[in-house]
Amino acid sequence: MSEFDFIRRYFAPLAKRQAGAFSLSDDAAVVRIPKGHELVVTKDAIVEGVHFLGDEDPALIAQKLLRVNLSDLAAMGAEPYAYALAVMLPPRADEAFVKAFTRGLAKDQKKFGITLLGGDTVAAPTHLCFSLTAFGKVKKGEALRRNGAKVGDIIYVSGTAGDSALGLKLLRWGLPCRDAKARKFLEKRYYRPEPRIALGLKLRKLAHAAVDISDGLVADLSHICECSRVGARIYQDKIPVSQAFNAVVGKKPEKRQDALTGGDDYELLFTVASADTRKITALSAALGLPLTEIGRIEKGAGVRVIGENGAPIALERMGFVHFAA
Repeated sequence: MSEFDFIRRYFAPLAKRQAGAFSLSDDAAVVRIPKGHELVVTKDAIVEGVHFLGDEDPALIAQKLLRVNLSDLAAMGAEPYAYALAVMLPPRADEAFVKAFTRGLAKDQKKFGITLLGGDTVAAPTHLCFSLTAFGKVKKGEALRRNGAKVGDIIYVSGTAGDSALGLKLLRWGLPCRDAKARKFLEKRYYRPEPRIALGLKLRKLAHAAVDISDGLVADLSHICECSRVGARIYQDKIPVSQAFNAVVGKKPEKRQDALTGGDDYELLFTVASADTRKITALSAALGLPLTEIGRIEKGAGVRVIGENGAPIALERMGFVHFAA
């Protein structure tokens, strides 16, 4: 099939609910933003061998691509609106691949209430590559930022940390795991992260600062510290981990650093005034989502991790780095 046949058959149906996409028949789309709102824009690319393995179901690749971008919108307190997509396919990516890929997108479009605006489809020499630009909307002045953390704020994290990093180790490096249920859970957390959109929307007038965990909890908290010109103190024994995480690595502190530095969890990390902790408890119950206090914002700079013995922990790394020296 030609590029335009692919677009008409598989991608145009994903844009049918977006009038300004013109069924992907024009050079660009027209986006209308509701009065009193601002447009929140984010862009993430995923590359075979770096962000996904390449041999998984194409639907899972598509869903991860969309979800990591939706997680950025969630961190800004934005409601998903639309997205643009660039698909770079090597020769081995045949029509069956595209069919499965768009099936994954269609499923998640329905789940998260977002539609395709447009994009591009090109040939690539060897590796699968995808780039997605997501658009969200938020009322003027209500977008969450990284730069609002205040000394004395309580630091919270949603869900559990380190699951995706372990899932990748199971899939790529054969990390031993005799618990089939734990393995399935951790692999799912790697393949299909859950963007915390509902939480982000509720945090707009409550959190002082927020970020999603893509590179690792410590690394992403350091972004809040840098932008807000503050320091942070967190406690290793307070970092929430799943039963599956414990089943694989046990409870020894030295084996639990993936919860601190492992990436791809896409949970939300945020700070809240100490006076609002009861509101967070109520919000956690309302959403059915654990929101765990892990430390405080303090004067200074950077992130200090305190171990179970009360002494600071020296980390080998803070998180994932794309361009390491």
